[in-house]
Amino acid sequence: MKNNSLHKDFDRQKSIILWLLTGCFLIYLMVVIGGITRLTHSGLSMVEWNPIVGSLPPMSDAAWQIPFEKYKQSPEYQLINNQFSLAEFKSIYWWEYIHRLLGRTIGVVFLIPFFYFLVKKKFDKALLKKMVVLLFLGALQGVLGWFMVYSGLQKEPHVSHYRLAAHLISAFTVFGFTFWYAMDLIYPTDLEENKISKNVKWWSKIMFSAIVLQIIYGAFVAGLKAGLFYNTYPMMGHSLMPETVMAYDSFWKNLLENPAGVQFLHRNIAIIVTILVLFVWEKSRKIQLTRLQRSASNFMLTVVIIQFLLGIVTLLYSVPVLMGVLHQTGAFFLFASSLFFIHSLRKA
Repeated sequence: MKNNSLHKDFDRQKSIILWLLTGCFLIYLMVVIGGITRLTHSGLSMVEWNPIVGSLPPMSDAAWQIPFEKYKQSPEYQLINNQFSLAEFKSIYWWEYIHRLLGRTIGVVFLIPFFYFLVKKKFDKALLKKMVVLLFLGALQGVLGWFMVYSGLQKEPHVSHYRLAAHLISAFTVFGFTFWYAMDLIYPTDLEENKISKNVKWWSKIMFSAIVLQIIYGAFVAGLKAGLFYNTYPMMGHSLMPETVMAYDSFWKNLLENPAGVQFLHRNIAIIVTILVLFVWEKSRKIQLTRLQRSASNFMLTVVIIQFLLGIVTLLYSVPVLMGVLHQTGAFFLFASSLFFIHSLRKA
């Protein structure tokens, strides 16, 4: 009887699950396109934020001149790209345009089904609260995106690495909540806990926290362009920790604003994350795992190894666009796989 009830619940909520998983995929695409936009230095090409009326691109040469003339007033054009032709401007404009268009698409894909499900009374009270959380997080993500771009339209043609990190981690947060809520609907049954499984859960949360910290430092590396020097591994130049790592007078600035210090931490947090994932994987061997949990554990371990190697190769080749995008994608899959594993520990 219980299994029949679960199957009926799943069938009734199948459309909601599909909707949430579609959102997860679109957020993943958003992160990938955002990475390409950053690596191709396209993020400051659109100097205005028109979330509603800016949906259509320029359709004629005369229409292209309008955003180009506005771009010419920006610090990036005046200090860096003042030799840009219209064709060169178009090449960077399109990536930022696609990035923003995808953001609008995600909004539409969320809102229309949301109101449909609301009218059809598909949400119970608990699920409706979760959907309101997603609505808030999605809106916050859009605002943080403009907040980040705005920092590069002032005196310096570079976005704040703090704002870049906030924008990136908010995207991961929206994905994380959406993915978690979808998994709640797919795997609704709680497992009985014992002391061993509680111990694995505790270590899994530490592992997940380290992964989030590493993603933040990845954004710091990107924002400070810290991956463009010390392109050797495992040494940074001729030592494991060169003097430039602590070149600033302030200890905290070395950790948060010094490019050498940020790269040093990103390298070493990667090692810590890999060790923690391996430790959790090994620790989970000692408890009775379901097939789902074992698959989730194995997938997470595979992803962290690939991501660690991608990070090294990306550094050695001075962050080419393709490797940079693959490395960011690896971070996304590591985040998702760790969430999937943690969720699987509490579900049958």
